[in-house]
Amino acid sequence: MQAILVWNIFLMPATTFRLAKRAMGSLLLLLAAATPVLAQDWPTKTVRIVVPFGPGSTPDIVARLVADGLQQKYPTSAFIVENKPGASGNLGTDVVAKAAPDGSTLGVSIGGPLAINTLLFSKLPYDPRKDIAPITQLITQPSVLTVNPNLDVNSVAELITLLKTNPGKYNFASIGNGSLSHLAMEAIAIKAGAELTHVPYTSSPQAITAVIRNDAQITCLPAISVTPQAASGAVKILAVSTARRSSYLPETPTLKEAGIDVEADAWNGLIAPGDTPKPIIDKISKVVAEIIRQPAVREKLAAQLMEPVGSSPEELRARMDGEIVRWAPVIKAAKVKLN
Repeated sequence: MQAILVWNIFLMPATTFRLAKRAMGSLLLLLAAATPVLAQDWPTKTVRIVVPFGPGSTPDIVARLVADGLQQKYPTSAFIVENKPGASGNLGTDVVAKAAPDGSTLGVSIGGPLAINTLLFSKLPYDPRKDIAPITQLITQPSVLTVNPNLDVNSVAELITLLKTNPGKYNFASIGNGSLSHLAMEAIAIKAGAELTHVPYTSSPQAITAVIRNDAQITCLPAISVTPQAASGAVKILAVSTARRSSYLPETPTLKEAGIDVEADAWNGLIAPGDTPKPIIDKISKVVAEIIRQPAVREKLAAQLMEPVGSSPEELRARMDGEIVRWAPVIKAAKVKLN
């Protein structure tokens, strides 16, 4: 059929051929012009930003900063944050995955439901590779390896020596099975060749309280949930889990510097339904990256020990893929499964 069409074009009279060529050129220009219009018109209606965790959570705090910034930039539109907690973040992330791909539904989610949960759950209601369109990484937040002062250790090396000398004697607290705090501690134990007992809790305040009470002796939690207690001497911070030192804790070494090759980055990403047109994704990515880096927003993030990022959609996709590669061997070795 294609060969026949090509042959018929060559059989056209010269005038007819020129007219057809002009018409085709005009059509291509119209098609090319239509794509940017999609982005120029956004937002065309109320935009909801779905958070798969409860009010006051890190993604909720970040989502509301983004919503406020967007509201200031587009005062004639409405930006609403909706909390949809449940199923380790899968419930709210699924709401985004199944929404209309027109830019009217966005989400602020984390590494769990965007990547790691594919390893922890036998089946998810959505496929992060197909049903989720990454927009931008919003923030990064350091976690800190923290101990009860009664352990009488002042470095990661001293802690590892203690753990190896007393296999199975000590507990570590986390904010739930399969959470980043759980997986980070499992990875530390594996790298150090140590045996620890996991005691899961439902929140960072509960986990750090357990360490203060010596119900657990070790934990790896977001820095903001630990620094006040560390300042009072109730707990001791040994290392940060990020790839580089945190600007908020410049004197604290990374786990890698301390000889444990473990990196656990608590990040938030802005997402959209999988089939959202690329021009809309690119526009939102650019606008939100600018918002998240504004001095006023940066100051509010700093109060939570969070740093703005503002990556490209492609960089966020790479981050999501990288989480699976990073945590798959840990989850397998520790035999972590949620269903």
